[in-house]
Parts: sequence; C-alpha cells; structure tokens
Amino acid sequence: MKFNRGSLSDETLITIYRKLLLPRQIEEKMLIYLRQGKISKWFSGYGQEAISVGCAYGLDPDAFMLTMHRNLGVFTTRDVPLERLFAQFQGKAEGFTQGRDRSFHFGSIEHRIVGMISHLGPQLGIADGIALAQKMDQTGNPTLVFTGDGGASEGDFHEALNVAAVWDLPVIFVVENNQWGLSTPSNEQFKCKQFIDKGIGYGMEALQVDGNNVLEVIDAIQGLGSSMKENPRPVLLECITFRMRGHEEASGTKYYPEGLQAEWASKDPLETYEAYLIASGVLKEEQAKAWKEELKVSIGKAFETAMSYPIISADLEKEVQDLFAPGDTEGVAPNGSLKDMRFIDAIADGLNEAMKKHPELVLMGQDIADYGGVFKATEGLMDRYGKDRVRNTPLCESAILGAGLGLSICGKKAMVEMQFSDFVTSGFNQIVNNLAKIHWRWGQRADVVVRMPTGAGVGAGPFHSQSTEAWFFHTPGLKIVYPSTPEDAKGLLLAAFQDPNPVMFFEHKFLYRSLTGAVPEGYYTTEIGKAKHVQDGDDASIITYGLGVQWAKHIQEEFPNHSFDIIDLRTLAPLDMEAVVRSVQRTGKVLVLHEDSLTGGIGAEIAARINESCFEFLDAPVVRCASLDTPVPFAGVLEEQFLAINTLGEKLRELLDY
Repeated sequence: MKFNRGSLSDETLITIYRKLLLPRQIEEKMLIYLRQGKISKWFSGYGQEAISVGCAYGLDPDAFMLTMHRNLGVFTTRDVPLERLFAQFQGKAEGFTQGRDRSFHFGSIEHRIVGMISHLGPQLGIADGIALAQKMDQTGNPTLVFTGDGGASEGDFHEALNVAAVWDLPVIFVVENNQWGLSTPSNEQFKCKQFIDKGIGYGMEALQVDGNNVLEVIDAIQGLGSSMKENPRPVLLECITFRMRGHEEASGTKYYPEGLQAEWASKDPLETYEAYLIASGVLKEEQAKAWKEELKVSIGKAFETAMSYPIISADLEKEVQDLFAPGDTEGVAPNGSLKDMRFIDAIADGLNEAMKKHPELVLMGQDIADYGGVFKATEGLMDRYGKDRVRNTPLCESAILGAGLGLSICGKKAMVEMQFSDFVTSGFNQIVNNLAKIHWRWGQRADVVVRMPTGAGVGAGPFHSQSTEAWFFHTPGLKIVYPSTPEDAKGLLLAAFQDPNPVMFFEHKFLYRSLTGAVPEGYYTTEIGKAKHVQDGDDASIITYGLGVQWAKHIQEEFPNHSFDIIDLRTLAPLDMEAVVRSVQRTGKVLVLHEDSLTGGIGAEIAARINESCFEFLDAPVVRCASLDTPVPFAGVLEEQFLAINTLGEKLRELLDY
C-alpha cells in the first residue's frame, strides 16, 4: 500500500495515527467485554477504521455525518466522550438513548452526528434534508452519509441519490464496499462491477478510493469538502475495504472462502499505516507500543466508569412523557372576520398562513410547486414564497419524508404532501420507525407535518380511496389529526405546524369541494387532542370523525323522533376519551362510526375503551358501523355498497331498539 503524505507534517501524520489507533483499541476491548457479558452485542468495524477516521478527520467538524454500524471511528474522531459512549453500549441512563436503544442507534447534534436505525437506507434521505437546509442557509457545509454495499440495494439508496442529484444537494454518499452483506457476497447483491459505475446514472460525480488507506480517504474528503463549498453538488464516493469480522459477532465468518481474511489482513489499515510511519522515521516502534498501552488503560477506566453508573431504573411517567417533544403549542384564538370557504380553500389558506408565520417552513411534494398540487391546495404558494420553500419532488416518498426529518434536525419545519394517502406505503418506514421514534430514542424532534388526502366517495378505486389512518394509529410517537369542517381544517393544520412533533394530517378528498363553511380569516389554531361536541342528543351517542361527521348529521333527518349526541373526535392521537365518556354517560347507548373497514379499525379501540370505563352506564352493547372488509371498489354502485353510510341507518335502529 502506497501512502502519499503530500504536504502533511510529521505532527499531522502522528495525529492521524492516534485517531486511527483509538477505535482499534476500543474494538479489541469490546470483543473482550462481549465475551464477558458486559455488553450484549457488537458490530465490528475491525479493518475498516480508515474510512470512518478518514472521513471524520477530513470533514469540517461542523458538517453533519450520518453513520452506520461500523463507524466507531467517526464518534471517536469527533471526540464523543468515551464514558458516555460506553454507557450507551451498556444501556445506562448516561448514554445517548437512556437505555431505549442499543449500540450506534443514536445521534448527537453537539457532535454533528446522526445515527442509524436498524433498517438500512433511511439515513440517506435524512442526509438530503440536512444538505438542503445547509444549502438554503448558505453554510457551505457538505453533508456526509454512509451506506454499505448491501444497504445500497435498498430503494432508499436510489431515491436519496436521485433527489440529491435533481436538487444539487451537497451530499457525499460514502459506500463502504466491504464485499459482503452479512453472509451474502457482492455478486449476489448487484451486477455492476463497482459502485462508481452508478454515478453516471444519477448524473453525479463518482470517485473510488482505497478505503484501507487513511491518507487517501482524508485527501478525497478534504478535496470534496473544499470543492463543494464552491460548487454544491452530490458525489458518490466508493471506499474499497473488507469486513474482517462478522456482520455482528454472533453471526461469525464461517461463510468466507478459505484464505480471504488472510489476504485482507495484509492490507490492515492500522498496521500498514503504522509500518509506513515507522519506515519513514515519523514514528518509533517503542512509542507506538507505549500509546497502545496508554489507550488500553484509559479505555478500561472509561468503561469501568460507565460500569459504575447505576442500572437504569424504569420510570413509567418519563417513558410516556418523552414520547413527544415539548413546544410552544399555546392556542391562538381567531379574531378575523368570517368568510365562506370550501374545505380545500381552508387548507390552502392554512398553508399560506403557516408559511407567513414560520419562515423556516419548507413544503415538499409531487407537483406542488408550479402546478399547485393535484388538488390545488398549494396553488400560488411557489410564486409567493419561492422554489426553495415550495419544492416539487421526484416520485420518492421515502427520501422526501427522510428529507423532512433532515430539515427538522437543522431547526426547520417541513411539510410533506402525499399526493394520495395510499402512496404513503412507499415511505412507511420513515414515518413509523424514524419520525415516530426519534424524540423518544435520543431527544431529537421531528417537526414534520404529513398531509394525507384520503378517503372514498369519489370513484377513485382501490389505490386512491383507502382510509389509512389506522395504519399509524398503532404507532406511538405520531399525532393523527382528521378534521371534518373547513374551520377545523384550517385551525388544526396551523396547530399541526405549531407542534414540534410529527403530525399525520388527514384531509378527506370528498369534502374538498363538496363542503363549505364559515372560516375565520387570519391566523388561529384549534387545539390538537380535543374533540368537538357537534350536536346535543339524548337517545344515543355517535362517536366519529372525518366524513363520518357529515354522515351522522345527515342521518339525523331519518330519525325525527330521536336525538343523537354527535362527537367529532377531530384528533385520533391523542384521543379525547374524556369527551367520549361524557357523551356515553349522558345517553347510555353508543355507535362508533368510521369510513375505514371494520376489522382492526380505530372504532374497535374506542369501543374497547368505552367498555372498560363506561360499562355501568351502558344500556346496550357498543355498536360499530364501518365499511366492508374489502378493498375500495371503483364502480359507483359498488363503492356505495362498500361504504359505512350504507348500513348506518340499520345499525342505529338496532341500537335504539335494544
């Protein structure tokens, strides 16, 4: 291996050596501690340290880095305190996730590090969002994100690189090509000869370096960092290396062909660099040995300090409290004059008020800029606020949701519009595993609103008409809002933007242009988590939301001799059970109505809670009215048969006659 020192001083070469030595010494200690049962799991970067150290050393310290399993050298080079790092490995409260997650599944904004989740790939889209924020703020900083050769098979890889290329984002996509994805060799992962061949497909520059040569990695990163300050753009950097140990220690390496590890051992990044320094007279062998012994002692002391921290205690209140980020969510009462608006106009007006109120807010979605979105909710906003803040996106839900989180990490707010809520499945992982969990895991807020045009009744068929709110209802960490009137649509949307947590905001497509109501002009918010008492009644309570509220009001006309207490939930998470309980206690009979299919719907949860808390007040079993347990059909007569409104009258009669 040839090392080109260029103009680097002896002192710098030694500094790099010590940076390279530290993660190796930690590795050796961790393997011992793993066997002793002092840590539960270890993902080894043994033999790949030159990539992590070289990237972290070569990049400006205020530039963000998004790490993976084998990037211990990033954390050590960025001077993350070892006691806290080891506490993280041990699941102690002094770690970064307070015992809620393991190993490197965390971030530290102080050190400009954003860690991974177990699902490979989502960090790439987050890097796009961070880079977009850096570009908008003209910091000049590139963002560096790691992936592996196996992880690059994920769709997130394509989406993130494509977005970065289209938007000219200053991202260095580092592929650690270590030849294997767990036990699967590269020839079973991809057909291309090398990853730099992919660069041309994205219209981006691609470079390949020897990932075991720390000076070559540093030189590449420093060159790219300097160049990207002048010419922001994405670059694909392939680092050729090898994973000397298993994917994680329990998986072993028996699948490697005979002699392969020995071949790569001769290219060990630490040993070859150390030999080069000794041969060059920069380092004395005795000094190297002394430093190794010193590090063993200091690492041992740091680990023992972490061991001395008490075993984490379970605090029920804290676990629940930390699910959401605190923020200034104080309500703002309306004070403007009333104006008749269609539902879609109230949404559009809310978006405009939010853009004025929050200059850091960025809107993203397919066709939302010049075209104004398929439902025209964002029409005219690009002309008012510019293309930086109102951005068309490629067809890539996962990358854009990840980008929304990246913007939030940099202190901005993001809105991501799903063209139809059905399409959110392509970005499901980012929502339920990144947005929903990140504050609870390591205290990072996810200030992202996901707008979800939803529902049936417009003849759009099984892929544009689904009720998708229940998909997210089961996931802690998400707020779910579902207005039924133009006034609430605007007020709740503005409250969603005010809230620093991820909000799934559902807008019924049928209501967009069929429902008009009086809406206050100007800025106001409607409190998230509070139901609305729509109508007083004595004979039965109808608990519902969305289009179901309109159904409930209209069905009253079929029952002139009865009165219904109608509760519009408005917010599904958090759920206002106090309002539900008050209504049930008053009427004694309950029908829970929603447009979604019956089985596993939100109505089942509400019915169960009513049974648990109001059993003694009930004069009849709780009745659920929902749509059929089939996909949503296209033909009008079939869709009418599918929807819950088709059986609502019958269900109410059964309830009243009980």
